[in-house]
Amino acid sequence: MGLALFTFIAIFVLIGSAGLLMAYRATMTQRLLETITPRVEPRHWLSWLKPSRAGESLGAVVQPLNKILPKSPQEVSVAQQRLMRAGYREDSHLHLFYGAKVLVPLLLCVAIPLSGHGSNVMFYLLALGLGYLIPDFWLGRRIKRRQTEIRLALPDFLDLMVVCIEAGLSLDQALARSTEEMKQSQPEIADEMGLVILEQRAGCPRLDAWRNLAQRVDLEIIRTLVAAIVQADQFGTSIAKTLRVYADGLRVRRRQQVEEMAAKTAVKLVFPLVFFIFPCIFIVALGPTILAIQDSINKYFK
Repeated sequence: MGLALFTFIAIFVLIGSAGLLMAYRATMTQRLLETITPRVEPRHWLSWLKPSRAGESLGAVVQPLNKILPKSPQEVSVAQQRLMRAGYREDSHLHLFYGAKVLVPLLLCVAIPLSGHGSNVMFYLLALGLGYLIPDFWLGRRIKRRQTEIRLALPDFLDLMVVCIEAGLSLDQALARSTEEMKQSQPEIADEMGLVILEQRAGCPRLDAWRNLAQRVDLEIIRTLVAAIVQADQFGTSIAKTLRVYADGLRVRRRQQVEEMAAKTAVKLVFPLVFFIFPCIFIVALGPTILAIQDSINKYFK
């Protein structure tokens, strides 16, 4: 009886599996075809609004405005370096930057008559000056923000590299693995380290690629890190120990900076206390007394 029941269940399972395989055969074939030959999606009429296409289109629009501003090759080189430090490396970004130096002053000049001060020439001069400097101010703030994010993410990145190196990977393999793992959490430092990997794959020596990173980011902690890696590579010391000690030093330095900022808070609070809070306290405390004295003096002279 048991053998017959087992045979019946086995035959039922085989028949059911064959039925499911036949039912989903068309779906499996379709998935295999899609994997082998990916389907090309038709271009939508709004595809030019994507960020990459929008940047290229806008760069093509403002490119004629670049000829208006006189600029030397040295100025263009400095602007390219600043844009690279901010994370903008395409040629269209340089066209957008110089185009904004022309377009923003024009927009401010157009907005002056709408504000009701169209008859004053000083407003136009002020609009031209501010409009020319606003892109520089914005780019400077963007560079500082990116440098701050890289500085805060560097200890975690070095810890991940230490784990990869101690697991048996080489320095280049650990760099590639750490970059891949931190693309989502810390995209700024992953982007810069990705350029180091690409330079090495293109044939650039390792030390030169790291020195280019220090020049590109323009941070003291990156320059010190590159110097430590260069020394460890030249003298044959443990790169994992070097990176671990450097990461711990960065955390200690950050903790000391926070403590220093906390210690300065008491001194910085003196000025708002003196100029804003103490006058209000004096008015509340001495106001009724001064009014009472004034009433007494008025009654005495009457």
